[in-house]
Amino acid sequence: MSSPTELSRQPNLTYRSREYLTPREVQRLLEAAGQRGRHPLRDRTLLLLMFRHGLRVGEACLLKWDAVMLEERCIAITRLKGSNSGVHRLQPDELEALVLLRERYSGSYALFVNERGARLTTGAIAKIMKRSGELADLPLPVHPHMLRHSCGYYLAEQGLPTRDIQEYLGHKNIQHTVRYTAANPARFDRIVWM
Repeated sequence: MSSPTELSRQPNLTYRSREYLTPREVQRLLEAAGQRGRHPLRDRTLLLLMFRHGLRVGEACLLKWDAVMLEERCIAITRLKGSNSGVHRLQPDELEALVLLRERYSGSYALFVNERGARLTTGAIAKIMKRSGELADLPLPVHPHMLRHSCGYYLAEQGLPTRDIQEYLGHKNIQHTVRYTAANPARFDRIVWM
């Protein structure tokens, strides 16, 4: 029989050295999601929106079609865990994917549904992410929250001010946002070595 310590989950550092994906790794993940399973359009669109909008897995589960404003090119993001909700712009590839998704899964109230028409669960999304990561042959094991972290690091790499990243991700406390700008190696690019 196993002891409780053998069954408990180890710290994330035991499994991987970082909790985010690089832009190239995100791209490989999205390509893999679009090539696997019976719902490649749904899976790729799901992971794309999770990355671009820094969605937690529970926030992705709760997305409904009434949050999508195609003509305005916007999506209303309802944040969880006491975070600030907001409205984000949709990029052309997101709009295209959402139009196709709506046609494919017409009659659904939820954005991301399973074969029975029910909204995807957090567990189902975790499986989509894991399988896509394996197919993409990424150098580390992946989980859905890595897309939120990847978004934060990507925004920091673009040079966005910390306050803007805070608002985009819905953080109430800026201390949760500082991790992205503090770990951004671009801030050291102006160092000139002899």
